[in-house]
Amino acid sequence: MPRLSDSMEEGTILKWLVAPGADVKRGQELVEIETDKATMTYEADADGALEIVAAEGDTLPIGTLIARIGGDSDPSGNGAAEGVDGASAEGASGASAEGAEPVDSAPRPQQGPPPVAAARSVPATGAVAPPAPPTGSAAPARTRASPLARRLAREQGVDVAGLHGTGPGGRVVKADVEAAKGAPATETPPAETPAPLAPSGSPAPVPSPGAAQTGTAKGTVTSQDLTRTQQLVARRMAESKATVPEFTLTTEIDMERAVALRAEIKALDDEAPAPSYNDMVVKACGLALREFPRANGAYRDGRFELYSRVNVGVAVAVQDALVVPTVFDADARGLGEVAAATRALAERVRSNEITPPELSGGTFTVSNLGMYGVTMFTAVINPPQAAILAVGAMTPRAVASDGQVVVRNVMPVTLACDHRILYGADAAQFLARIRELLEHPLALLV
Repeated sequence: MPRLSDSMEEGTILKWLVAPGADVKRGQELVEIETDKATMTYEADADGALEIVAAEGDTLPIGTLIARIGGDSDPSGNGAAEGVDGASAEGASGASAEGAEPVDSAPRPQQGPPPVAAARSVPATGAVAPPAPPTGSAAPARTRASPLARRLAREQGVDVAGLHGTGPGGRVVKADVEAAKGAPATETPPAETPAPLAPSGSPAPVPSPGAAQTGTAKGTVTSQDLTRTQQLVARRMAESKATVPEFTLTTEIDMERAVALRAEIKALDDEAPAPSYNDMVVKACGLALREFPRANGAYRDGRFELYSRVNVGVAVAVQDALVVPTVFDADARGLGEVAAATRALAERVRSNEITPPELSGGTFTVSNLGMYGVTMFTAVINPPQAAILAVGAMTPRAVASDGQVVVRNVMPVTLACDHRILYGADAAQFLARIRELLEHPLALLV
């Protein structure tokens, strides 16, 4: 199992793209793997016959043997697990990606070449392949099935022992369960306490596919497994609240000149999309981060880490999840380049085409809920970053200006900071600089 992102700990094999025993070429797509951040296609790193060890639906830790390339191959995959020493498994290892910093293709101005992208696989040292089923035993062998297939079988009331597996070595996979779920179950599930009727006039809840249900005094309770992305978000947010001593600062930004600038840019070319106000915020943060290095750093193991590149993550909401792609070198890119990058990243997130390198390497994060009418909120710091900026809705408001009451477009922002690296005065100056850049937006075009 290769390491495909900096935070990846395990991966799930979604689909093998090559049949067992087939000859493959170096660089040929072999398998689709779901990581904690995205679904990636992994390519062959050598020529030879493919021997599949891990089945579709298996979730395995990094370094575990999933296949071999080269030598004599057993198309069934039954012999793949016999006599395998995880410390010397062939075909499952490559260059180590530990510590590699994934980057995008954007040039890095006056800072030398960008670091090398993360390698596609890691050594399989310590990985132990699952043992082969014993032969010659009188006891009946346990039906081989992937974890995903077993879970679906439980939910659908299907007995995996009665299924014919079509996976490697006759293993029951997800497709086998789905094909059999229309047939009567071989076992009758235990009776559940009947759920109370829904109140008169209210519709009964509709269960989600694959959800487990129980009846309680609260009505029908539906339990759903988290996706890998949701598991990552839950773990990292809990880690942030448990370990980061945060404080927040809030200010309001007069966006009147930013509104006028955007109108002028839009008038120059009606067909080309003008930078959004969020693009202006990202650019302003990039410039301010360059002036305040500790805001562009992290607290780790009793020391400060200060980064030479300014990479701003932009939170994008997708169905049932939150994804944060990265705008690399936001300080060095022009406002138009930042706008194009954020649009492209958001589209790739929503089309599920985003890659782990595009979700890694962020040094600061911007979270904007203004489009939902949220006036003010506090975002959770994405560790180990030093801070995150929460952007509220820009609204016309009556304010005092030169002794008169005028209507101005005002946008509230809240900066959440890790007090271990960013202190109150430093954070206040950093936030004031962001406000100054947005209130005088011509600086964003320089």
